[in-house]
Amino acid sequence: MAMTALADKGNILHIFDFKVKDGMGDEFIKRFEKFDYSDENPMHKSPAQVRDGVLCRASDDPNRFFLIGEWKSIAEHKEILPLIAELKPDYAPLLADGPASMKPLYVEVVVSTPQEILDRA
Repeated sequence: MAMTALADKGNILHIFDFKVKDGMGDEFIKRFEKFDYSDENPMHKSPAQVRDGVLCRASDDPNRFFLIGEWKSIAEHKEILPLIAELKPDYAPLLADGPASMKPLYVEVVVSTPQEILDRA
């Protein structure tokens, strides 16, 4: 199996830190997945999205999740966030701090292993 870098240098990652209401982790996953894979999700329609996001569950807290995705620009990702808010996805009420907590941290990918090095591994 060929290795690939997690993200490409120069792109940005969005990282959402979601804390859900106690005991609602499994339901959050179901609802998030339903919305994420639906035709309603505007994120999947943007050419600025490089790699689809992944939802991760914290190993030490079943009520904490991280959503990480790769984009070409912060501005283009921020442009779509109000559309998500308008749609009021049904996972949002499960967030411990409510829908207002749906604010990402943005980070720039500054080092990414070149493919030719990964191919030699």
